[in-house]
Amino acid sequence: MTIDERVRPPARRKSDLLARLERETDIWVATADAHGVPCLVPLWFVWHEESFWLCTRGTNPTGRNLRDGGRTRLALGHTRDVVLVDGEVRAFGAGEVPEAAAHAFTAKTGWDPRADSPAYAFFQVRPVAVQAWHEERELRGRHLMRDGAWIV
Repeated sequence: MTIDERVRPPARRKSDLLARLERETDIWVATADAHGVPCLVPLWFVWHEESFWLCTRGTNPTGRNLRDGGRTRLALGHTRDVVLVDGEVRAFGAGEVPEAAAHAFTAKTGWDPRADSPAYAFFQVRPVAVQAWHEERELRGRHLMRDGAWIV
């Protein structure tokens, strides 16, 4: 394995991140219930119109936590190629999700939850903060978004 020691400039990190959001299918979703009990699961996602769109059953712990808590932390990658996203959540029943978002999700994953069961809910995660870095050398400058606005 060759290690690239170069530090990517912020604009390159953002373009790498956006390309990754189009390419990757799975994302780690961290939530907590009202008592602070954590939950961490991988879910399929699509990046559509500046938001992450997730789907899971509305009655499972992740679905309840996303709906009731209104916040989440998403993570991509391994420890040498990290993306962390803090986001605000809006929940949609299977019959309420915007058609364009549901279509984008189905096109990317090959699965239409609306046809599977009415128990599925969609969750729109609007990023509030985004960090991305490759190893320690890129910790400085890792913040790409703050307060919902890209800073690069």
